[in-house]
Amino acid sequence: MSKVLVSDSLADAGLEILEAAGGIEVVNKPGLSPEELIEEIRDVEGLVIRSGTTVTAEVIAAAEKLRVVGRAGIGVDNVDVPAATSRGIVVVNTPEGNNVTTAEHAIALLVSLARHIPHATASMKAGKWEKKKFQGMELFNRTLGVIGLGNIGRIAALRGRGLGMRVLAADPYTSADTAQRLDVELVSLDELLERADAVTVHVPRTKETTGLLGSEAFAKMRDGVLVVNAARGGIVDEEALLRALDAGKVGGAALDVFVEEPPPADHPLVAHPRVICTPHLGASTEQAQINVSIAVAEQVRDYLVDGIVRNAVNVPSVSPELLEQIRPYLTLGEKLGRFQGQLCTGAVEEIEIEYAGDVSSLRVAPITVAVLKGFLESITDSVNMVNASVIAQERGIKVIESKSSQPYDFASTITTKVRGCDGGTRLIAGALFHGEQPRIVRVDDFMLEAIPEGPTILLRNHDRPGVVGVVGRLLGESGINISRMQLALVRERGEAAMLVNVEPLPDEKTMDALRGVDNMIDAKLVDLGS
Repeated sequence: MSKVLVSDSLADAGLEILEAAGGIEVVNKPGLSPEELIEEIRDVEGLVIRSGTTVTAEVIAAAEKLRVVGRAGIGVDNVDVPAATSRGIVVVNTPEGNNVTTAEHAIALLVSLARHIPHATASMKAGKWEKKKFQGMELFNRTLGVIGLGNIGRIAALRGRGLGMRVLAADPYTSADTAQRLDVELVSLDELLERADAVTVHVPRTKETTGLLGSEAFAKMRDGVLVVNAARGGIVDEEALLRALDAGKVGGAALDVFVEEPPPADHPLVAHPRVICTPHLGASTEQAQINVSIAVAEQVRDYLVDGIVRNAVNVPSVSPELLEQIRPYLTLGEKLGRFQGQLCTGAVEEIEIEYAGDVSSLRVAPITVAVLKGFLESITDSVNMVNASVIAQERGIKVIESKSSQPYDFASTITTKVRGCDGGTRLIAGALFHGEQPRIVRVDDFMLEAIPEGPTILLRNHDRPGVVGVVGRLLGESGINISRMQLALVRERGEAAMLVNVEPLPDEKTMDALRGVDNMIDAKLVDLGS
C-alpha cells in the first residue's frame, strides 16, 4: 500500500478519488504543525497540500519514502522544489482548476476599484449617502494592460474585451497568432505601461518577476492608472506602490495577495483610502475548490499507481496519450544511456541526443531525461526521472537535444554522442523495430541490429579468421551461454565488432581472457537490464 498524507483541507470529492484507488492508504490530517508534519511524513509516499502546509528542506529530508507532492492550486512557493528535485520527488500542481475563478476575481477587483464599490458600500453601512464622493471611471473604451498571457491572463483578457475595453498584452512567450486569436494587441512591457489605463498582472512569482511593478514601472505609467494584483504577492513592489499612490501617480490599487499573508494589521496599503483588498480569494469559490481537489487527487493517484506524470513543475509531464506514444522510446532511450554510461570511464563534458524521423515530431523531453537517467545509473544509485537533469547539471555535463525530420536507415532513430569520455567521442544509436522493439543499430562506425538486454559484451577486433570461434570456445569453457551475437565490420579499417548477449554475467577473469585473445583490440562488459 502507498501511504498518502493529506495535510490541508481537501474537498470530499478529492478524498474519495484517493480512497477508491487500489493500493493507496489515505491519512487525512489537515492542520499539522511543522513538528507534527515531520513525524507523520517519515513513511509517506504521497503528500497532498494546499497553501497551509510548508514543505521545507527539513520536511523533505525526513520523508524517506516520499515520491510525490501534490499542490491543490497553482502556486508552489510553499514547497522547496530544488530540495524535492534533488531527492527525486515529483512536485505537481493544478494550474487549470482555478483559472476561471482567479481571472474573474481580478476583473471583479478592477470593476469594484473603478466604481469605488467597496468604499461606497462601507459609506452606506455607516448611514451616509455620499453620491458625489464616489464618482467612478467607465471602463468601456479604456485600455487594459494584461501582463502575462498564460491560462489565467488569457481569460482575464477575454473578460476585458467583454467589457468593451481595448486590451494590450505583454508576454515574451506568446506568439502574435495567439494574441490575434484573443483579439488583443501584443506589445512590449514598456509600451503596455505607457498606454494602459488599468494594469493587471498574471505571471508566476519568480526571481525575474519579483518586483516587476516597481518604481521604474510606475514612473512609466499614465497618471491615475489602476493597478490589480490577484497573482502572487511580491510581483508588485508594495513600498513602491505606496509611494505611487501617495504621489497620485496610481489612482487606485486592488490587491488580493501580499508579500506577507496575512499582512500586518497596520499594513499601510490595507489602510490606504485608494486601495481595495481581499484575503487571497482568487481561487476561493466552491467550484474551484472541488476542481483543484479532484485534479490533485487524480494526479497523485495516477503517479503512484501507474507512473503517469501530469502538471509536474520539476519533471517533463507525460499525459496518458503521450505516454502510450513514447513508452517504447523511453525504454530505448534509457538503454542507450545505460550503454553509454557503463562504457564510459572518464569525466564527461557533453551528451548530445539527436532524434531523427517519426520520433522528431513527438515531445521528446521525457526521452532525453530517460537517456540521462540510464547514463547516470553507473555514477549514482539515487538517480531517477525527476533528478536526472539536475544531477547532470551538477556534474557539469552539457546536454544538447536536436531533431531532424529526415529519417536515416529507419523510420525513427535516437543517436547519442558522449564527448570527453576516455578523451574522445562515443556514438551509440538505437531504433524501434515493428514500432516497439528496441534495437542497438550503431556503435561508433559499426552498423548492426542488437537487442539491448541483459549482460552484453562489446568486442572490437582486427578482422582476422578464427576470432569469433575463439570467443565462443572461451565463453563456453567459462560456463557462459551465448544467447545472441551480432557482428559488424568496417572493411576500410580492417576492424570488426561483436555484441554478444550472454548469461550469466561473466567475471573479470573471463573478461581478461577475452582481452588476451589474438587480434582482440578491446572487450567491455555492460548490463543493459531486462
